[in-house]
Amino acid sequence: MTATTDPAVRADQANELQIQNRTLEMQLLHESLARAHMQERLHEAEHQRLVHRVARARKLKQRAERASLRARKALAVALM
Repeated sequence: MTATTDPAVRADQANELQIQNRTLEMQLLHESLARAHMQERLHEAEHQRLVHRVARARKLKQRAERASLRARKALAVALM
């Protein structure tokens, strides 16, 4: 009987293989979780940039509208 055909040796090898597989699965699980977390953070950052851009555009639009109103009033006064 050789060492590779001994049932106890095969059981030990199978057990070791299961432990390695579980370790690899846990490592892959952690990597997947980290990847998902990073993706969520990137999405949140992009959302914040969009919110900031929209708010800035709104402020600039209001400033332009006020300047336009002042210009119209100045023109109306000048024409009177």
